Amino acid sequence: MLELLGLDTHTEAVYRSMLEHPHDGVRAIARRLDVSEEAVRAAWDRLAELSLLQPSATGSAQPPRAVSPELGLDYLLARRQAEFALQRQRITAARTAASQLISEYAGRRPAGGPVGVEHLDDVAQIRTRLALLTERVRQEVLVFAPGGAQTPANMAASRPLNEKLLGRGVTMRTIYLESVRNCAASAAHADWLTAMGGEVRTVAELPLRMTLVDRSTAVVPLDSRDSSRGAMVITAAEPGTGMLTALLTLFETVWEAAHPLGEKPRREDGALDRQEAAALRLLAEGHTDEGIAKRLGVSHRTARRIATGLMDRLGARSRFEAGVRAAQRGWLPHLP
Repeated sequence: MLELLGLDTHTEAVYRSMLEHPHDGVRAIARRLDVSEEAVRAAWDRLAELSLLQPSATGSAQPPRAVSPELGLDYLLARRQAEFALQRQRITAARTAASQLISEYAGRRPAGGPVGVEHLDDVAQIRTRLALLTERVRQEVLVFAPGGAQTPANMAASRPLNEKLLGRGVTMRTIYLESVRNCAASAAHADWLTAMGGEVRTVAELPLRMTLVDRSTAVVPLDSRDSSRGAMVITAAEPGTGMLTALLTLFETVWEAAHPLGEKPRREDGALDRQEAAALRLLAEGHTDEGIAKRLGVSHRTARRIATGLMDRLGARSRFEAGVRAAQRGWLPHLP
């Protein structure tokens, strides 16, 4: 129950035992939980790292004491919230850097420079170029797949390419929107990718559609709001080139915060789920229901239902008021 705060099941059991039986030493706890004394000491080390253990005085025969949940868990919750806020700031910074670099190089293709930029005019050209890249990939493919439920055409086009890649032992990591969990066909396709050896995670929102190949080539849309308007193929002559590094950093940051597809995101009573949290932030930023729907990959009706539900929970009569009330409750890291 407390894994999100850093306590695995065993460490949590030791912590609970210490709270219920504060005078127990290592042997008594080991007997009570039917584990080894070494396992109890390892749990104590972990509890000490989390500031949930008060060591006994030097030379004292008394066992260490568990810090009360009111103090210890409150501290851990605050620290975790701060980490999440910092993670979001890093994603925002990486997204901004990536957008600036993409804009800087759009329309240019430096001759003989460290980075080449090729323009693709339509979806057909994009698919052809991705097929060619698939033939040449050696080690790794990283994918942002926004848009919610995947279209049958996209899945049919990508399946043989993905099968060929995974069959050659290429590492494939794909990030979908949380909303694909509600589409049976999209979820089945993602399950198939996982069964074939790929790794799939989900997040509430993605900044753009993107494919990164061998950390040296990126395919990104010219317009992040409409990928059918064409794309850019950004190719680096050598690793570490600024634009590719920014895009790779963006991917790794989002990947770290994403949920594995087979793992059902945990939700505490009364807390927002990841999709609601993303919708609330977009709501506070002034996005319309249509804009929220597009960012989350859900229908316009679903976006309106989420927004209405959030405003009802907050007792807000306007979107601005919803943002203020959400910040007061700690549901938003900050108000811009």
